[in-house]
Amino acid sequence: MDTIASFFSFITTPVSWVIVQFHTVYGAIFGPDTGWAWGLSIVSLVVLIRICLIPLFVKQIKSTRNMQVLQPKMKAIQERYKNDKQRQSEEMMKLYKETGTNPLSSCLPILAQSPFFFALYHVLSSIASGKTIGVINQSLLDSARQAHIFGAPLAAKFTDSADKVASLDATQISVRVVTAIMIVLMSASQFYTQRQLMTKNVDLTVKTPYMQQQKMLMYIFPLIFMVMGINFPVGVLVYWLTTNVWTMGQQMYVINQNPTPGSKAQDQYLQRLLKGITTHNEVRSKRRRNIVSAIVAKGPDRNDNERKFINSLSKSGLVAQADGTVIKGEALPEGESHATKRQQPKRQPKSKRHTGGGQQPASKTSGTKPSDDAADAADATPKTSLQKNDEPKDSQPKQPPRKNGSGGARAKAGARKGQQRPKHPTKK
Repeated sequence: MDTIASFFSFITTPVSWVIVQFHTVYGAIFGPDTGWAWGLSIVSLVVLIRICLIPLFVKQIKSTRNMQVLQPKMKAIQERYKNDKQRQSEEMMKLYKETGTNPLSSCLPILAQSPFFFALYHVLSSIASGKTIGVINQSLLDSARQAHIFGAPLAAKFTDSADKVASLDATQISVRVVTAIMIVLMSASQFYTQRQLMTKNVDLTVKTPYMQQQKMLMYIFPLIFMVMGINFPVGVLVYWLTTNVWTMGQQMYVINQNPTPGSKAQDQYLQRLLKGITTHNEVRSKRRRNIVSAIVAKGPDRNDNERKFINSLSKSGLVAQADGTVIKGEALPEGESHATKRQQPKRQPKSKRHTGGGQQPASKTSGTKPSDDAADAADATPKTSLQKNDEPKDSQPKQPPRKNGSGGARAKAGARKGQQRPKHPTKK
């Protein structure tokens, strides 16, 4: 650890200068030799560094969004090459290269603040050894060695011997209790931050390298900090615990305000948005109108959360517009939408259904008259069956008796229903 810290010694002077400036402010309030003055100076250093890293954080968010846009293509590649893992990896890397997406971009904030972390470690190690470093002169060194945080010296470590801790005017038990509590809090906050990202802000329908990376970090980072934390001075533990809390709060804000499409966090956000819209019957902010407009523009490409949101608006009697606003519309029952319904053909009258043996096709347009041939056929059939014939009845051909039941012959289409006149037998 000392070798790595000395590698970043070029940045120890700026880090020590920032700490001294904050110490001057807090020392005037709490006293220059107190743990509050030095501890808050380290906390302020963290806040300053994280504010400077906001552009990297924004880049991380954009890269994450690009990964989400590529998820349908990733899923298609996985389905296509599910039996060939090597070809699947090659196609994934080709897709990343074509779209300019880097799945490791989520590590940028951690990598960017690593030099400051090791520089602070180098500064605190020098304080514990009684050596001046950077802009910290002898008087500031003596003041920092006297500073205690909950009974533990700023430069003490969990592994320090009792004699070394005693030289810093403290006991080994107090140092180990304070450092153990801070190590547990540091690891727990790191684990919670990664778990929150995996369970709430990831679309679990698609397995991507990004998900595997986050799942790995969720378990590996807390273990690393727990093992290495026993070698960190109390001041470094304050630094890392503060940056973990900052990351957790920053991530909670992003998840609540800009969740990943298809994730559990998006469902919760859209439910809150739906509640606000139905309460006021309007979308009350420009940012929310942009979100509604983006959902409407997706059309059939909406995910399950977005379809649920649109259907819930319809049930409430509201229709989302392309510009993100909503208007009052017909409240549809569950399972229906405002999409154009298929027009069913009108039912024809009974007289037309029985004409032509029931085989005439329905007209394409309801309200138009049937063709001349169909009309002639319709008129001819009932007339021959109902008109009285001038020929003698005995000359008419003999008709076979009608059979009743399902197996009997059916009456011809167009014949008059009801009791039929008896047929006379034909004269021999």
